[in-house]
Amino acid sequence: MGISLQNDINSYCNRILEGDSIEELDRLPSGSVDLIFADPPYNLQLEGELRRPNNSRVDGVENAWDKFSSFEAYDDFTRAWLGSCRRILKDNGTIWVIGSYHNIFRVGTVLQDLGFWVLNDVIWRKTNPMPNFRGRRFTNAHETMIWAGRDQDQKRYTFNYEAMKAMNDDLQMRSDWLLPICSGGERLKNDEGTKAHPTQKPEALLHRVILASSKPGDVVLDPFFGTGTTGAVAKKLGRNFIGIEREKAYIEVAKKRLKKISTADPEALDVSKSKRAEPRVPFGSIVERGLLEPGTVLFDPAERWSAKVRADGTLVCHDATGSIHKIGAHVQGLDACNGWTFWHFKKRGALKPIDVLRQQVRAEMA
Repeated sequence: MGISLQNDINSYCNRILEGDSIEELDRLPSGSVDLIFADPPYNLQLEGELRRPNNSRVDGVENAWDKFSSFEAYDDFTRAWLGSCRRILKDNGTIWVIGSYHNIFRVGTVLQDLGFWVLNDVIWRKTNPMPNFRGRRFTNAHETMIWAGRDQDQKRYTFNYEAMKAMNDDLQMRSDWLLPICSGGERLKNDEGTKAHPTQKPEALLHRVILASSKPGDVVLDPFFGTGTTGAVAKKLGRNFIGIEREKAYIEVAKKRLKKISTADPEALDVSKSKRAEPRVPFGSIVERGLLEPGTVLFDPAERWSAKVRADGTLVCHDATGSIHKIGAHVQGLDACNGWTFWHFKKRGALKPIDVLRQQVRAEMA
């Protein structure tokens, strides 16, 4: 069944499916997609033309695909496409949905009603937002993304915590992201020289989303593909993409864009791994492999305390025996200790943490 399912989804990978998002979602096999990024219509409810103080017209979103007859109609639409997305997500898959104040609260309600479990709401703070030309409200300087798991009981999902921390100069990545809107050379133009799409998202935003919550080779779906930002970034990062789009003009722009994209080499796509993601290595296996002989004396970094390695991977000090962690805590009078970083062995007169031996074993296992 698993092989058949994978073959089914492979036939859709790295393609743009032309048609209605809900109809095309219904064709995809259940439990087949690792990650979904959705940038649905915002239902902006614009009234009349928007003009700058000099009376020039603002090129905003006036497309038919963003117009709904009522909030009820928008909610029905949201419930339909999100329901299909939940069906096709793998058990360990997640979804990102982006929106503005016009729609994101309604989307969030539907997400929870359908059984999704919210992991984060992330604020995209725009460094260069469009001004509020009428001067009657605060400038809309952010959009909100909801990141959710398939259900509340989901035990596993991809989150590349260490990669996000490394990207943020070794600080935990926060849930407010300061990034510019799509402009300049990145903004795609049509044959008339105007915006190819009114709400094109910056690649930097998708880079962070995809890098944070997927792995190379994963299937990333975008049910509102537009001009293909999700596909472009997914391809660069070695992921498979599936795009759904009904507007032919956007599809043509996306196809041209994707042809120019190259995938980085596998070594460049590797990211920092969390300690929890690395294989467990018992201290006993270090002794078994002969990397430390029974009887070896270990020391703390200042050589205030010592303990002797036993054949079964435990340590013995002057008044206790136990694991590297237990004895490390015992000699210091503490409740807990990371024995891997506390205990050191001597090599050519220099102290080295026993953790270097664990990393050696992990490298062999990989």
